[in-house]
Amino acid sequence: MNTRATTLPRTRQSRVWFERAQASLAGGISSSSRATSAGPHPYPLYIESGSGSRIRDVDGNEYIDYLISYGSAVLGHASPHLTEALTGVLRTGTMFGTCNTLEVELAELIRDMVPCAELVRFANSGSEAVQGAVRAARGHTGRSKILKFEGHYHGWTDTLAVSNRPTAVEAGPDTAPVPVPHSPGIPAGVVDDVVVCQWNDPTALRTALDAHGRELAAVVCEPIVANNACTMPQPGYLDLLRKECTARGIVLVFDEVCTGFRTGPGGAQGMFGVVPDLAVFSKALGGGLPIAAFAGRREVLESVAEGRVRHGGTYNASPLCAAAALATLRRLNRPEVVTHLRESGERVMEAIRRAAHDRRVPCAVQGVGAMFQAVFTPDGAPTRRYRDLLGADQARHDTFRHELFRRGIHTNAYGLACWFVPASITGAELDSTCEAVEAAFAAL
Repeated sequence: MNTRATTLPRTRQSRVWFERAQASLAGGISSSSRATSAGPHPYPLYIESGSGSRIRDVDGNEYIDYLISYGSAVLGHASPHLTEALTGVLRTGTMFGTCNTLEVELAELIRDMVPCAELVRFANSGSEAVQGAVRAARGHTGRSKILKFEGHYHGWTDTLAVSNRPTAVEAGPDTAPVPVPHSPGIPAGVVDDVVVCQWNDPTALRTALDAHGRELAAVVCEPIVANNACTMPQPGYLDLLRKECTARGIVLVFDEVCTGFRTGPGGAQGMFGVVPDLAVFSKALGGGLPIAAFAGRREVLESVAEGRVRHGGTYNASPLCAAAALATLRRLNRPEVVTHLRESGERVMEAIRRAAHDRRVPCAVQGVGAMFQAVFTPDGAPTRRYRDLLGADQARHDTFRHELFRRGIHTNAYGLACWFVPASITGAELDSTCEAVEAAFAAL
């Protein structure tokens, strides 16, 4: 592996491709989240190939990958398990726009794995599936408003693109967060239908529910807040959500786009033992191919099943994507794979904690083995809510990430996101990662 521990990797061709892309792609990119950097350089990295836990850029530099397609390529890049499953589908037809047998087998497997999944509907992305779940909740309850938590991310579409990452000025009073549209172009009416609440705050939750409960169709959350640096729920908080939603006739929705299947066969709801009414899945579901799902109680999804609440999509659960999902979930349903993911991540987490302690650098390592983040909080305490992250040392995180990048470790560029561990990670790759972590903290 080309670590180049003393000089930055040579990424000149990435710069050349980015300059070329700007003439045809809006901003030179196909997703706003790709407006990242190649180390400290002001252009994104262009990846040419990947195998297992490693990726190679257009300059030939190789990295151990903990971005892993934002958690989607959970089995690793070019996984033989997927290659074998997809080869036959490529020969017989990838897309018909009709029902197919693979989608039935996949729905049955999800129903067996996920506690809340009595019925399943497929989509193509997490954003789409969130829209489907919200529409189902509104159709079921006859109400229109949705309660979400400040800093939680539920996709880029208008439905819930509110208060994802507001500034301290935009966010408003601590006790009464202001709904802030994620982007220009989101209508005021959409924002008016969203109630924003602080995460992990029982008093704030009850206050919001008392004020808006009769208007709320759903409460939506990331049970482990992947887009808040893997902020964990405080003990009992998910149980409180379940209790309050049940008492008030509100649909509880877990956005398990990131946690689903990655944290175990049952996702976060299986881990914490709290069953929502609906849950949303993507990322690890498809192993790197575009597929998503929303699933839940039959009573809530009955209106979708009967066609009273409309949901469609030409590409939903195409044979190609359904085959990829089946192959992926069958692997992730194996205890030894779950254990390997968890223990591998825990080893890296411990390496970061140890290096931070030895170098006396305040740092919280939070999340679970399969997905986690290092947050440079002032006192090294874990974050409880989004606003805690506003006081974290982002510059130090950037330096940490750049030092890892120099040493051949590829992680998410955003300090508010997280590391995703690939199931293909080897002991030797973990050794290299832990050595790079120690060296990066020495540089800090």
